[in-house]
Amino acid sequence: MSVHTILKMGDPRLLRQAQPVEQFDTPELHALIADMFDTMHAADGAGLAAPQIGVDLQLVIFGFRQNQRYPDAPAVPETVLINPVLTPLGEEMEEGWEGCLSVPGMRGVVSRWTRLKYSGFDQFGNVIEREVDGFHARVVQHECDHLDGILYPMRITDFRRFGFTEILFPDMDPNADD
Repeated sequence: MSVHTILKMGDPRLLRQAQPVEQFDTPELHALIADMFDTMHAADGAGLAAPQIGVDLQLVIFGFRQNQRYPDAPAVPETVLINPVLTPLGEEMEEGWEGCLSVPGMRGVVSRWTRLKYSGFDQFGNVIEREVDGFHARVVQHECDHLDGILYPMRITDFRRFGFTEILFPDMDPNADD
């Protein structure tokens, strides 16, 4: 498959509302998903949304065993999530540092639901429903925001906790720039 260019903040395509996927288990959908995984792995990402590579569909992928950009994060199962619906489980929110492949070299603190249920479909049209918490919940919310044209800096409430990774975290691996 192939690695795609990841769109960067400022590109108007990242601000669009993604369209629902209407056909599952097609060669085109499988090829897109394979390309997205290739792109995410090449960038050492924790997740990727189709709009980040210029595809206007409600499709996100995420998951990893270990990730140098988030060395303390627990593993998240590799997942294809199409036409997702997120439902918070409770009122509790948690602040955490986030980065984004579309906002390279920067990090910021964002508040997210601590626990949630997500549902949708896999690439074959099978229903997916999971209840998750912690970093897994954060990753899902971050990726699904892309489907609504939202980048994590839009959710930052205290810009004193937003900046360049190399300044905020000088001991972090310089190759893990976002």
